[in-house]
Amino acid sequence: MAGKQLVIVESPEKAKTIQKFLGKDDYDVQASKGHIRDLEEHGLGVDVNSGFAPKYVIPADKQRTVSQLKNLAQAAPVVWLASDEDREGEAISWHLYETLGLAGKDTRRIAFHEITRQAILNAIENPREIDMNLVNAQQARRVLDRLVGFELSPILWRKIQPKLSAGRVQSVTLRLIVDREKEIMAFRNTPYYRVEATLVAGGSQVKALLDTRFETADAAEAFLRDSIGAEYSVSSVQKKEGTRNPAAPFTTSTLQQEASRKLRFPVSTTMRVAQALYERGLITYMRTDSTNLSALAIGTAKEYILQNYGPEYLHTRQYKTKSKGAQEAHEAIRPTFIANTDIEGTTQEKKLYQLIWKRTVASQMAESRILNTTADVALSTRPEKYQMQSVEILFDGFMKLYLEGRDDDAPDSEETILPELHPGDRLTEKSVSAQCKFTQAPSRYTEATLIKKMEELGIGRPSTYATTVETLTKSRGYVVIGDKPGRKEEVINFTLRGGKISRSAKAEVVGAEKGRLLPVELGIIVSDYLSDNFTDIMEYDFTATVEKDLDEVAAGRMQWTDAISAFYTPFHAHVSSVMEEGSYARVSREIGIAPDGEKVVAAFGKFGAYVRKGEGENAKSASLGKDQLIESLTLEDALKLFLLPRTVGVLDGVEVVATKGKFGPYLKYGSTNVSLPRGKDPMTVTLEECEAMIKAASAQAEAISDFGDIRVLNGRYGPYIKKGGDNYRIPKGRDAASLTKEDCEQIIASAPAARKKK
Repeated sequence: MAGKQLVIVESPEKAKTIQKFLGKDDYDVQASKGHIRDLEEHGLGVDVNSGFAPKYVIPADKQRTVSQLKNLAQAAPVVWLASDEDREGEAISWHLYETLGLAGKDTRRIAFHEITRQAILNAIENPREIDMNLVNAQQARRVLDRLVGFELSPILWRKIQPKLSAGRVQSVTLRLIVDREKEIMAFRNTPYYRVEATLVAGGSQVKALLDTRFETADAAEAFLRDSIGAEYSVSSVQKKEGTRNPAAPFTTSTLQQEASRKLRFPVSTTMRVAQALYERGLITYMRTDSTNLSALAIGTAKEYILQNYGPEYLHTRQYKTKSKGAQEAHEAIRPTFIANTDIEGTTQEKKLYQLIWKRTVASQMAESRILNTTADVALSTRPEKYQMQSVEILFDGFMKLYLEGRDDDAPDSEETILPELHPGDRLTEKSVSAQCKFTQAPSRYTEATLIKKMEELGIGRPSTYATTVETLTKSRGYVVIGDKPGRKEEVINFTLRGGKISRSAKAEVVGAEKGRLLPVELGIIVSDYLSDNFTDIMEYDFTATVEKDLDEVAAGRMQWTDAISAFYTPFHAHVSSVMEEGSYARVSREIGIAPDGEKVVAAFGKFGAYVRKGEGENAKSASLGKDQLIESLTLEDALKLFLLPRTVGVLDGVEVVATKGKFGPYLKYGSTNVSLPRGKDPMTVTLEECEAMIKAASAQAEAISDFGDIRVLNGRYGPYIKKGGDNYRIPKGRDAASLTKEDCEQIIASAPAARKKK
């Protein structure tokens, strides 16, 4: 009796779903758990003298998987390679074919962009050969990235700091973030006065914005003075009907952007959750830059809309992909079955599925019809005019189901309705306010807006966006995701009410942002050095051109080795010349002169960014805070850094010192260190507050039980057992306070052997 046919996919979850469709009688579905081989880790892993031949090895953690798959493949009459249908998936199938020795076997390649019974059975009925053009495009990307990283990184080690790294796409993306930061540094927030009136028309209160900004408080106050007793009348009314069209179905980048706006998902979370939904057969493949929908998807969406909303809400349409060089032109991200309005799963899975479902169905719904009304209001005492705007929805259309989110820096569209107005109508003034605002610098990137920019410039591809951002923020630490608190500016605002002008002081916060990509000093130094010394590879157009060459390889119009050679030959020569030069990326900036006459300098050293006051043996130095940069540090902020460490007082004969370290502000009390909680400033924390924190920390570390050589202690993460220099976890469900010495010895004896540190 013939053995079972072997189907190999990437993930165990995907294997479970497909096994259900194929049954267990004739098929055995197994997972390769991603790539089973890669370029060798030690060394270049590419033979540049033999046509850039890659040197592939099977990693130690994949040896067992490969051995098991090889045994199963030898016993199987047919082997089906069923990895994803993009370049990465095609390469996985090819590596399996080569590594498992499938050349003499009956081997078939199948691909599908959704994991449904019909899609799987259809794929089995229509197998194909491995597409070597796609494989070579993936090989070219992998080899190219290895060559760039391998040759650029040692330059950074020598010129800046050991253990740094650079990458073809990651370095250009870092430049985007750094360039934006420099734009913000160069920007000067200038104050202006914005005047808004609350007017009464037809018994309704409406807001009207003056068409002029005033640059000074005097000018704004003068306008309000001239407005006392003024008469207001409508000078013109314009009404214009318009339409709004629904957004296209999701691509990888638009899904990442919308999930960030509406669900506050980091990009990595969006891709992880989407992967889970795809592997469970709930959505189509989540790496795509196509907005195309299948005829079946459009048909089922049409059926749903007609049944639930009516024919007036239906407008089927097909969207054209706008992305340049779209490589995954399969289908947009959509639910596999429109009838599944809800799914079982985690909260995140449910939320993301709902987002995808609504976007897909809304894309086949009718346009919304709106009425835009603009009314100009003149006042009798000044030539300036006020303007009132409203948006009235005449027919909601697709907006009944879904409205695309907007980025934080996008303008608001207030959907208010004005009363019926005609030229010459009189309005009554209720109040007029002149508020001091500041011009805004360009916004820093969020993960979503950065990916949008990468897509616009052609940097990277859908499969690389999330990993590129993650590399910069987590693996390399060149960028952090955080908040900018902004600075407070004291301003004076004016209000005219009842014929009288009043003044009020207010602290206006300027430049505050949340959840933004912020480059750290090291990231700026690396980006600047690469931009100065490797202008070509740091150019956005150049990076996009490399992507186009990879697309040509995928289409079979270019040899993959030619694509690499065109890049590598001049690049390698450039690297060699830069290595011989003596230029170093040393950053130093004179901040100013301290009150005691000493020069204050901000610089970058072996242990990061710091400030120094004075020269020689008497010089003082202090590290910069997390959110401080050499390029934008002020003298005032620099001098504050020298005030730490600060002796807060004495507690039981021991000094309490507030200071800052690598991991933030903390208290030093003898040999005890206590982290300061968020919101506590080491410059202002009191001795009473310090005493409470020190007592709380010492109470946490007190012993629950003491048996001499064995103790039960309260630790940061809960109770544990300590014997000698080793710590042992207390099993779940055991009460730490009731443990006897015998209980502790039993737990220690049954504890797993500690892993040796590398």
